[in-house]
Amino acid sequence: MKMFSCFQNFRFTSLHSIPARTFSLLKELAYVNGKWVNANSRSTFPVLNPVNCDVINNVPDMDVSDFHVAINTAANAFETFKKTTAKERSDLLRSWYNLMVTHSEDLANILTRENGKSLAESRAEIKYGNSFVEWFSEEARRIDGEILQAPIRNRELLLLRQPVGVAALITPWNFPHAMITRKAAAAIAAGCTCIIKPSEDTPLSALAIADLAEKAGFPPGIFNVLTTSIRNSAAVGKELCEHPKVRVLSFTGSTAVGKILYRQCASTMKRLSLELGGNAPYIVFNSANLDIAVSGAMASKFRNTGQTCVSSNRFFVEGRVFDEFIEKFLKKMNNEIKLGDGSKDGITHGPLIKESQLKMVDSLVKDAISKGATIHCGGKILSELGPLFYAPTLITGVTKDMQIYNTEIFGPVAVINKFHEEEEVIREANNTPFGLAGYFFSQDISQVFRVARSLEVGMVGVNEGLISCAEAAFGGVKESGLGREGSKRGIDDYVDIKYLCIGNIQH
Repeated sequence: MKMFSCFQNFRFTSLHSIPARTFSLLKELAYVNGKWVNANSRSTFPVLNPVNCDVINNVPDMDVSDFHVAINTAANAFETFKKTTAKERSDLLRSWYNLMVTHSEDLANILTRENGKSLAESRAEIKYGNSFVEWFSEEARRIDGEILQAPIRNRELLLLRQPVGVAALITPWNFPHAMITRKAAAAIAAGCTCIIKPSEDTPLSALAIADLAEKAGFPPGIFNVLTTSIRNSAAVGKELCEHPKVRVLSFTGSTAVGKILYRQCASTMKRLSLELGGNAPYIVFNSANLDIAVSGAMASKFRNTGQTCVSSNRFFVEGRVFDEFIEKFLKKMNNEIKLGDGSKDGITHGPLIKESQLKMVDSLVKDAISKGATIHCGGKILSELGPLFYAPTLITGVTKDMQIYNTEIFGPVAVINKFHEEEEVIREANNTPFGLAGYFFSQDISQVFRVARSLEVGMVGVNEGLISCAEAAFGGVKESGLGREGSKRGIDDYVDIKYLCIGNIQH
């Protein structure tokens, strides 16, 4: 099957296809210190629609010199912003939230065009992303300290929680709205200022919410969005890690890149929040309600065409229900997935994000086929739909010598394995260096507690395939990262605890 390169075939999209109000949020400049600016070099790069490789817009290709200016700007702004009250920061975030709710449809339109996911999925992401801003607008007023019991008379002991400083936020392409709001809202609630580096594939969502932050009255310098191409990304990432004025770095992306950033941050002993790769097991026990398990599998596996860090990656189905699960899953895949341009009515799923992703998925499937795996549906590139579409695929008969067995697929490919014993499946589920999310389905209450405690992951979905929400602590164990986002724990990475010992108090 012929591969197509977006960068060999791109053309400019018709701006008439973009609603007028949405167009007002479609930016072609970066946002630094309350101003819309070009790169110092005046260089730009195109943002492509993965459906057809049309150019949506060109944005500044900013380099280390641009980021150096932005870091100093954010550091200067922090000196004032750290003195604001929790109520002031809460009100600021609430104003931002209200504007994002008002412009939800515009944000969804931009997201669909640059990411490729359907409008229905984009609307869900905007609602999900906005919920973090709402949540942290409320949490801002609950960043409390502590009064401790002193072991010595005439002393008072206190713990204060104070903002760390400048926060560098590096976000991925698969959730370009929610990954920014989840990080930035927590940082701003704590009193930090932000430097945001969105993915080169999806910078337009970041610029759109920067526009709304400006309209919400954010003071200059506290919310900065700088765009950069893949050419400058490594150098810019290194600058954010090693610059002494950046005091916390939050990154969502691959484990390989996360390890590089981890090492680079060591020179300045920076605070780190890393949400990295996953290899989520999805276990269906004999006692499971199969209809619920199949519906959960559809949501967990195929959301964003399989391009999510918590996507079910390794399915394990117990022997007695294996054949029935396959039958029901195939039926749902055939009946409920409609591939195409996500901006069109009736489309449920879009393309993969870029050619390298398509090649990786195709290579994994071909390797499995060549070594004897069974393809029940899909298993091919759908070039008739566009350059980056891959057919939803279901595979069984996978063995450990196949590359796909223990690789994070990040595509619409479900690999179903059969098992017979609980201990066996827990051993296989945990046999990975990753530990972000895991899912299992059972109606045996004793088994629920046993398995939930045994899975080596940071998040467990029990009889549920979609588990993320603002109230929950999102994050992994092992090589899936450090720290937690969302929930009341989401503030922790952006505050320092200062201990005060006040002595010689006269009683």
